[in-house]
Amino acid sequence: MNAAPLPHNTDTKQSAADIASARRVLTTEIAGLSALSETLNEEFSRAINVIVEMKSRVGGRLIVAGIGKSGHICRKLAATLASTGTPSYFVHPGEASHGDLGMVTEHDVVLMLSNSGENAELSDLIHFTRRFGIPLIAMTSKAESTLAQHADIVLLLPKMPEACPNNMAPTTSTTMMLALGDAIAVTLLDRMGLTPEQFKVFHPGGKLGQKLKKISELMHGYDDLPIVPMNALMDQALLALSARNLGSVIIEGPNRTLAGIITDGDLKRHMGPDLLQKPVTEVMTTHPETIDLNGLAAEALDIMVNRRKNLITSLVVLDGATIVGLIRAQDCLRAGIA
Repeated sequence: MNAAPLPHNTDTKQSAADIASARRVLTTEIAGLSALSETLNEEFSRAINVIVEMKSRVGGRLIVAGIGKSGHICRKLAATLASTGTPSYFVHPGEASHGDLGMVTEHDVVLMLSNSGENAELSDLIHFTRRFGIPLIAMTSKAESTLAQHADIVLLLPKMPEACPNNMAPTTSTTMMLALGDAIAVTLLDRMGLTPEQFKVFHPGGKLGQKLKKISELMHGYDDLPIVPMNALMDQALLALSARNLGSVIIEGPNRTLAGIITDGDLKRHMGPDLLQKPVTEVMTTHPETIDLNGLAAEALDIMVNRRKNLITSLVVLDGATIVGLIRAQDCLRAGIA
C-alpha cells in the first residue's frame, strides 16, 4: 500500500497565517497561566494541608474526578500524583453513579475538576462526599457554581479567554487545570522531601528507572577489581590488568585507600624496554577521578563524558576513603543510561 505523498507547502502567506494562529494560542494560554499564578492564595495551601493529612491516614487516597476534557486532565493528574508519592486514582463521575462510588471511602479526599462547575454528572459524587463527610476540593472558574458552593476548598481559576477563536473549545481552561494540578503534585512532593532514590520506587521501569539506578547496582565490586599495592612493579600490574580485563589497574594504599590508577593512556606514555621493571608509582596517575558509593549511575556517566576536557572511561568508587568498586562508562551505557 503506497502512502499518500506529503503536501508541498508553497503558500508563504498561508504558512505565515498558520504560525500566527499558533502563536496566538500560545500567547493566550501563557496569559492564562500568568493570571493563575497571581491568583493563588491560602486556599491552595489549605488544599495541600488536607491532602497531607489524608496521606497520614491508613488507606487514604486522593480521588480525582471530572468529565469531558476536564476528565482527561484528571487522568493525567492522578497518574502524576501517584508517581510522585501521593496515592491517587481517577474516578469517572458518571461511572460513580453506577457503582463506582464504592471505590471512595471516608479516608479519602476528592479533588473535582470542572470549569463551569455545573455538570449534572457531578451531582451524585458531590452528594456522596457531603453525606459521608469526605473532604471535597473543587477546581473551577465559577465561584457561584454548584460545585464551588458545596466544596470545602475552592481552587478558583481566573476567568480567561479560551484560545479557541470562538471562545468555546476548552484550551486555556484545561491548560490552567493541568498546570495547577502539577503545582499540587510538586508541592506535595516538596512537602515529602522525596529523594531521587525514593522517586525511583515509583518508576522502576523505562528510561527514568534506568537513570535513577545507583552506582552500587552497576559497579564492579572490590573483589573483582584489578588491584596491586604501591610497592608492586609494572609486571604485576599488567598481569592484574589482563586477568580482570576492566581497562585499568587500581593502585592501593594502606587500609584500602586509593593511591592512583593506571590506564591504557598511562601505559602508552611510559612504553619502553624497561616498563615491566618500573614501580607502579612511576606510571600511575595520582588523584584519579572518583565517585561516592551512594551516588547515581547517571551522575557517574556525566562526570566521565561531560565534566572533563578529556574523556575518561571509568571512575573508582569510594565509601568515604575506602575503595569499594569501579564503574565504567560502558556499564552505564549498557544499562540504558545516556
